[in-house]
Amino acid sequence: MAIIITTERLNLRTITTDDAAFYLALVNDPAFIVNIRDKGIRTLEEARTDILNGPMASQEKIGFSLYVMERKEDRQAIGLCGLVKRETLKNVDIGYALLPQFTGQGYAREAAQATVEYANQHLRITKLAGITSPDNHASNKLLQSLGFQFEAVVVLAGESRDTNLYGYEF
Repeated sequence: MAIIITTERLNLRTITTDDAAFYLALVNDPAFIVNIRDKGIRTLEEARTDILNGPMASQEKIGFSLYVMERKEDRQAIGLCGLVKRETLKNVDIGYALLPQFTGQGYAREAAQATVEYANQHLRITKLAGITSPDNHASNKLLQSLGFQFEAVVVLAGESRDTNLYGYEF
């Protein structure tokens, strides 16, 4: 595992299959399922496979991925934040999710702000996308506070529900 981004309270590091229990808990949190999607991952083995085929493969292939948000004080994994290149979106997308006991403490904003800066300064990305459920008021508010501009309500390929699409240009 490698630390990619550091903030005042967090390290954002690459995910490994050793994070499978944390990942399994995160993707099965009811808020994750409602606001992001149900990935259908129910076992540690399925979590390991998804980590290998998702974030680890992305990091190796394109040089960025979703990173584990880890508190510096105790190295507790509290969520994911990072960058995703989806076939359904023109631009690289910022993504984040927290375990429920860590929401409302500013961690998502801290990690997302640092990720936006990293995208531009280190990866030379000039435009980012952000997508949220229209009903996810906290996530919509977070993107707007970071300077993302609402662009449209869209239905992404392969999905059936409305999604708010935001853009951020450097």
